[in-house]
Amino acid sequence: QVQLVESGGGLVQPGGSLRLSCAASGFPLDGYAVGWFRQAPGKEREGVTCIGGLHGDTPYADSVRGRFTISRDNAKNSVYLQMNSLKPDDTGVYYCAARVGLCSGDYYDHKYWGQGTQVTVSS
Repeated sequence: QVQLVESGGGLVQPGGSLRLSCAASGFPLDGYAVGWFRQAPGKEREGVTCIGGLHGDTPYADSVRGRFTISRDNAKNSVYLQMNSLKPDDTGVYYCAARVGLCSGDYYDHKYWGQGTQVTVSS
């Protein structure tokens, strides 16, 4: 069964850290560009970051640059999102999505999508 599964979300205080995982099954994730997107309540889904399939390019949204880091472990068929110095504005459902080729900021321009994991940053 082909799927992406996110995990690692939860409740964290401002300034804290979380590490999200995006695990693929049923297909090899290496060679795919994998993006992280998030959607806050009442807001549109936005791109957070992406890691390219071949060249490993990693663009970041201005709002997370310097605080979030995306990485991949092809041996584990997974991509990770390390989130540090979390802020209440980082609250939302985080999704990963995979596509062949280069990174895309269009959530729907992907081949596979995960179901999302909730991140809540609150004191």
